[in-house]
Amino acid sequence: MRANVLGNRTTIGPALLIISLLSIWSGPLQAQSQNRTQDIQQLKDKLQQLDQMMGEVKAQINALERESAQPSPSAPPPPASAPVEAKKKESESTFSVYGHVQLDSGYNFGQIDPNWFDVVRPTKLPAYKDQFGHNGSVFFSVRQTRFGVKSSTPTSLGALNTLFEFELFGTGVDAGQTTFRLRHAYGELGKIGAGQTWSPFMDIDVFPNSLEYWGPSGMVFFRNVQVRWMPIKGDSRLTIAAERPGASADGGTYADRIELQGIKPKFDLPDFSVQGRLARRWGYVQGATIFRKISWVDLNKTPTRDLSRNVLGWGVNLSSNLKLGEKSTARMSVIYGRGVENYMNDAPADVAIRTSSNTTAPAKGVPLPVLGVVTFLDHNWNKKFSTAAGYSLVNISNANGQTADSFHQGHYALGNLLYYPVKDVMMGGEFQYGRRSNYLDGFSVNDYRMQFSFKYSFSKVFGN
Repeated sequence: MRANVLGNRTTIGPALLIISLLSIWSGPLQAQSQNRTQDIQQLKDKLQQLDQMMGEVKAQINALERESAQPSPSAPPPPASAPVEAKKKESESTFSVYGHVQLDSGYNFGQIDPNWFDVVRPTKLPAYKDQFGHNGSVFFSVRQTRFGVKSSTPTSLGALNTLFEFELFGTGVDAGQTTFRLRHAYGELGKIGAGQTWSPFMDIDVFPNSLEYWGPSGMVFFRNVQVRWMPIKGDSRLTIAAERPGASADGGTYADRIELQGIKPKFDLPDFSVQGRLARRWGYVQGATIFRKISWVDLNKTPTRDLSRNVLGWGVNLSSNLKLGEKSTARMSVIYGRGVENYMNDAPADVAIRTSSNTTAPAKGVPLPVLGVVTFLDHNWNKKFSTAAGYSLVNISNANGQTADSFHQGHYALGNLLYYPVKDVMMGGEFQYGRRSNYLDGFSVNDYRMQFSFKYSFSKVFGN
């Protein structure tokens, strides 16, 4: 019995030892497994929290983007009386500074009035042999140098545009001087403009790409003080203007007569001009007309003599630019009128004396007929070289009271080759021709010139 019991204890003892060892070994494994499970769960919880935070951040970004794309609700609304355009930012207005520095130099093979030494004006060529000395002279000038500023501001009534521009070419009492000369002082709001700028009777696009400053003698060319209405604006347009009146008179053979000393001009109406342009891809055609009242009063009138009179000045100007392919443009115009010499680029008096057998008015002022023609071709050889060439004529139908050496006809022509080495820089050479013919004495004179110019342009836009 005892042996059996001992035998059983011997068998049970090793088993208990094995079970104890297994329990001791498996305990840490279970704890380690539980710890890993907890770690994984914690990481999953953290990932979920990060996903939630990312969603909140994205929502905040989207909200901020939507708020920045809309006006701030806290910003006060504009007054009810303020124009709609007042809501726009100041940066929508622009202000530009521009201009160029230009040197003109050359040789005049003929002679011209010294006050006009650097241009070709047939009216300023000699009226008789050697009036201005001997032929041949060198000239240098910077009088084409120019400076300007302009602005543009949107408003509820349309664009508000201003232009102020001057150059150094003296005329009038400053003829021959290098001095400041106003070109444009002009403002425009929507369809109404006022100030000094191109007369609607002219077409500045007829002016060729030339070095010579004054331009074609048979062209209408006048910057005048005016008020204009533009019911149609754009490439095709319609402009109606009231312009500052003015005219010049040639007393001719009566200039020294005492009877004319009491004659005074009188302008009681503005000049009225109308311009219409039709533009297409091939270019444009333009028609313009002008009507003007030219008056003078005789302060010394007597019962038997009164030289007071009113005359009508009028003119029609037809012009065009035609695109001849991608590189060439033809510039043309023809003008005919009476008493509109004041608007011409190079023509003398608007009114002259016509004699008659009437004893009460033995001489009277009449508006002089004028014909002007311009035909030029501008051609771009490539991006570096261009050429302009053409001809212009001005012809005056003189009155019989004018002197024999009065200006009758002028011819103008030129051809050039211009080089553009870089942007805003131009240099080149030009051959120029002018001719003057007198009224009755048969005198004519030719002038030939070579001109070389260097032009350096600049511009800067502030704003948009």
